Amino acid sequence: MDEHWKGAPDLLGSTCSEEWVKVSNDVSLRVLCWTPENETMQKARPLMMVPGWGSVFEGWRPLVTEWATRRPIIYVETREKASARFTKKERVTDFRMEDFIQDMVNVMKHFKLDDSCDLFSSSLGSTILIEALQRDLVDARSSLFVAPNLDLKMPFWPRFFIKTPMPKFFLRFTIKMAVWAVQKKVKEEGQRIRYKRTLLSQNAARIRLSARSLIGYELPHDLSAISVPCGIIAAESDKLHGLENIEKLTKKIPGAVMIAVPSNQYAHEPDVLVDIEGYLASL
Repeated sequence: MDEHWKGAPDLLGSTCSEEWVKVSNDVSLRVLCWTPENETMQKARPLMMVPGWGSVFEGWRPLVTEWATRRPIIYVETREKASARFTKKERVTDFRMEDFIQDMVNVMKHFKLDDSCDLFSSSLGSTILIEALQRDLVDARSSLFVAPNLDLKMPFWPRFFIKTPMPKFFLRFTIKMAVWAVQKKVKEEGQRIRYKRTLLSQNAARIRLSARSLIGYELPHDLSAISVPCGIIAAESDKLHGLENIEKLTKKIPGAVMIAVPSNQYAHEPDVLVDIEGYLASL
């Protein structure tokens, strides 16, 4: 598990540093910062990247490897991940949406990011940034979302296991059950591999606390205050993030554009940069 949560990944054509950003009195987040080796590209607009719930970097390695040669990238691991450092015993109340949003505000302040940067996020990362943008707590030149969630509702059985007290060994068993369920539902091979790796690498107790805290969360119905240009990347074949909800979200955000891609896995590969850069060039 630990190999996913420490060290600065060495990618061809860029250099990386691993930083710990203190976002509250008790929590520090792991942030990976890539700088292109090409001096011209070092002057490009920075990109802040916020991956999904429990997401490990390996799932994004193919995309970041290419992207980090073109612009500076700040990759933020949110507080539910095993990399986060807590100076106290974690509780459910440490994983409120309010905490996730304020973390992003503090990270952007730390790196002095302003409306000249671009944002790129996935799943929970997108949900956090959408609400932060609606509240005008963060600013950017643009924001790209991959399979964002309108809500974090879950079926009965996952809710039952999340809310019921259980020993650590049973938590690990529950995660294996989750792996089995994802393998059954997801048809894209690359997506299945990513989710299996993600689930098996988690701090089980922490991921459960965050699920308890976030379960039932919904984005505000009114998202009309978002003024940053937004592109929403979605794949019809993605069974975990309903296309119907993505279409609803696109209509809620003023001027938002839905960017259709062949698959969820495609959104994690270098080829998606054609779609991303095409959208950014249109702004």
